[in-house]
Amino acid sequence: MKHDLVEILKEALELPPEARAALAGSLLDSLDEKVDENAEALWEEEILLRLKDIDEGKVKLVPWSEVKREIAGR
Repeated sequence: MKHDLVEILKEALELPPEARAALAGSLLDSLDEKVDENAEALWEEEILLRLKDIDEGKVKLVPWSEVKREIAGR
């Protein structure tokens, strides 16, 4: 079984980014046994609030390359 998982992962990593994201989302969705009916609406509300803060200049955006460096401790 472990060998099969390694092969599946290897093949999945060869997919284009959009396909990998879709696969990852599907795998995560498969772990949800109980669905919170209100979760999607709450996330949508949160996203809109964050976009508003960005548009109004209330937050400082940090480039991903800088965040990766900070996470790696460099």
